[in-house]
Amino acid sequence: MASPTSAAGAGTVPSVSVRNLAKSFGPVRAVQDVSFDVYPGEIFGLLGPNGSGKTTTIRMMLDIFEPDTGTVQVLGGTLDQARKDRIGYLPEDRGLYKDQRLDTVLTYLGRLKGLDEPTVAERLESWLRRLDLLEHREKKVQELSKGMQQKAQVIATLLHDPDLIVVDEPFSGLDPVNTRIIKEVFDEQRDAGKSIIMSTHQMYQVEALCSRIALINQGEVVLYGEVEEIRRRFAGNAVVVQGKGSFADLSGVVDARQTNGVWHLALAPDADPHEILRTLVEREDVRLDRFELAEASLDDIFVSVVQEGARAFEVGAEDLGLARAGAEAGRDA
Repeated sequence: MASPTSAAGAGTVPSVSVRNLAKSFGPVRAVQDVSFDVYPGEIFGLLGPNGSGKTTTIRMMLDIFEPDTGTVQVLGGTLDQARKDRIGYLPEDRGLYKDQRLDTVLTYLGRLKGLDEPTVAERLESWLRRLDLLEHREKKVQELSKGMQQKAQVIATLLHDPDLIVVDEPFSGLDPVNTRIIKEVFDEQRDAGKSIIMSTHQMYQVEALCSRIALINQGEVVLYGEVEEIRRRFAGNAVVVQGKGSFADLSGVVDARQTNGVWHLALAPDADPHEILRTLVEREDVRLDRFELAEASLDDIFVSVVQEGARAFEVGAEDLGLARAGAEAGRDA
């Protein structure tokens, strides 16, 4: 199996090093064997369908849950209180006190992270102004819109200038303008050398922001590595089709979407686009006007790997050198 070290991280001490994590809740095996590294100065995507084990993995990484087996190293060692104070965490479920004033809540959270009152006041003023919340500072959190609450949660995550930033669905509730602002903020944090772990279902945001990803399915890492390399290796696993008839019931097609008369077909990892074309040409109920290979998006790859399960895992491991990365390396270390 491949080592979890990427070319970008070669020679650099990881901010986060996860090895062979496993966690069960009663008879349910939520996480089976998860390993990955995250480096300073990168935005790392931790992805997976609902119930895949990614949130449990994050909670073990942050010492909220204790793993049954496996190890976690964060910011150079075991996660003690000093290292916890260097982490900013934005959970999917907002953790703000809804019946309190916005500035009161954010000041309190900043003080919990060790900031003195003058520092909190100075930083809070700057963040509120930048995220267009300054005039709302005296409102109770529950009086704010969903998007405003999300921006407030981002401020709570970044106010103490953390070295490791973990964000779960960070763009939830944001309109396009505020989404762009938050993306700019994350880019700045990355450029400042911070490590960002982002969990989201919005694959286009992952493509825009993340340099590397780990895809977890059924508690295991099934894809791991650089986004561009993964997309190159999965080239040919998506086709664009136009014509008369239905293109949704083809063998080897795991997802079919039609937009403005054009079909976008995501193929199983071992499907041959030429076989798809041959099948379409031979069908009497189809008239084919256009057939071309498309560059696979992360969304296509996500659907293909998750729906194909173990078969996709084998293809990914052989062709990409990415699946379940570091599991054996971690055992040998």
